[in-house]
Amino acid sequence: MAAPLEQWFFDVPVVTRWWTTAVVATSVLCQCNLVNPFQLFLSFQTVWGKQQYWRLITTFLYFGPLSLDFMFHIFFMARYSRMLEESHYQGRTADFAWLLLYSAITLIALSPLTGMPFLGSPLSFSLVYIWARRNPAVRLSFLGLFVFSAPYLPWVLLGFSVLLHNTLPKDDLLGIAVGHVYYFFSDVYPRINGGSRPLDPPEFWRRLFSARPPQAAPIPAAARNEWAEPVGI
Repeated sequence: MAAPLEQWFFDVPVVTRWWTTAVVATSVLCQCNLVNPFQLFLSFQTVWGKQQYWRLITTFLYFGPLSLDFMFHIFFMARYSRMLEESHYQGRTADFAWLLLYSAITLIALSPLTGMPFLGSPLSFSLVYIWARRNPAVRLSFLGLFVFSAPYLPWVLLGFSVLLHNTLPKDDLLGIAVGHVYYFFSDVYPRINGGSRPLDPPEFWRRLFSARPPQAAPIPAAARNEWAEPVGI
């Protein structure tokens, strides 16, 4: 019989599971001084000049040292990535992985405009935005202070960040922009252009995931109702 922690680990959808594991492992390695954060940030000069191609991946895996701020970011990343993967991408691992790949490539392409060395925060915020737009009926409670509809979640978090840091967070804005482009071409554009979905994954990408073992059974209707109930953030 699996231990509770092991059971919880394997209950998390596969993409969210390994992304979260990689993020935690990266911060632990940096905390133990086995890896230097300067070896992880995105620098095009270093990537192409010194062939340090791993930086194209590690820029999405480092959220800072182990701290309360790190736990806050991990909570939101894992929570909304999992809810998105378990609901709208249930049984469609290839499509969810493609969403992350699209978002990552877009963020890397835009990074020279922002000068951001680490892009994990805007990547996770783009998922928060997409989840929020796809769940307009969900009611959320912010720290027990007030209740609002899910589509306002990114803006509530943005405003809270401004109050805390007294500056407009570029990473959140970048995540909103990337998430909105994906949401528009996946959910709005097909309705006005005969079902065309320009951001859907190509067939070769789906074939890469077709050999995976069958996914867990779809979420029962009773469990799916949680998306429509008020939840705290």
